[in-house]
Amino acid sequence: MNSFTHERLLVVKLGGAADVRHTSALRDCAAAVAQGAQLLIVHGGSAETSQLGHDVGHPPRMLTSPGGHESRYTDRRTLDLFTMASALVNRRLVGELQAQGVSAFGLSGLDGALMRGERKPALRSVENGRVRVVRDDWSGRITSVNEALVHQLLGLGLLPVIAPLAMTAEGMPLNVDGDRAAAAIASALGADALVLLTGANGLYRNFPDPDSRIREALIETYDELQGVAQGRMKRKVLAAKDAIEGGVPRVVIGASAAQHPLFDALAGAGTTLRAGSFTGPLVEVVR
Repeated sequence: MNSFTHERLLVVKLGGAADVRHTSALRDCAAAVAQGAQLLIVHGGSAETSQLGHDVGHPPRMLTSPGGHESRYTDRRTLDLFTMASALVNRRLVGELQAQGVSAFGLSGLDGALMRGERKPALRSVENGRVRVVRDDWSGRITSVNEALVHQLLGLGLLPVIAPLAMTAEGMPLNVDGDRAAAAIASALGADALVLLTGANGLYRNFPDPDSRIREALIETYDELQGVAQGRMKRKVLAAKDAIEGGVPRVVIGASAAQHPLFDALAGAGTTLRAGSFTGPLVEVVR
């Protein structure tokens, strides 16, 4: 049996891509709770939203910023689809955790004003080599986290499972990036670690060569890390920067497909990012 590490408060982000499975990760989460850890899970819903969009004749459209960051174009109809799809994902995760004896509590960032957000007035998207301004997008950035609510849930022995929606000051929902939502929550709670589980086993220097995996790096090398990150991994590196600058000691990007995704990530699998000096042996640092 895997034993838990010294981290006692963990935020775990479960990726929402089509190739990501969560069975092993949820089993690890249940084991960690049984060993006395407090956990909070943030999940995505990308694959389910895309499938629902295709089913109703509103297929997904992706935007790419000038910096190479990919995001979903979220018009009002897509926002509704995302709300429905993320609710379905949330119910499934809660059910799986409950089946393993965990008192999981599902909610979104809208409930109890868990996450407040600000809508982006405009987005810049690169299309056919030209930069286009998009103004009818309902995505945004998180401005505050209701940490008191989360602490109350944790104090009741519950494991919060959170869908990445935030609420504006006017009460409107926003689609917020799940990785950055997890980073904001981890920072607000003073979490011991943030674990971002995804389809890849960390960040690769030469994607997709697994032998080029970056095992450890300082977040001070952020520009270099972004330079080698591909696709959605760029968002995860950005989320790691958010979390570390918010006081989280370390962020691990690990593989959901591992036999023990959470325990393996905390034991050094994947890519570990942190600030300051390394406390363990220096394996590889991007400079």
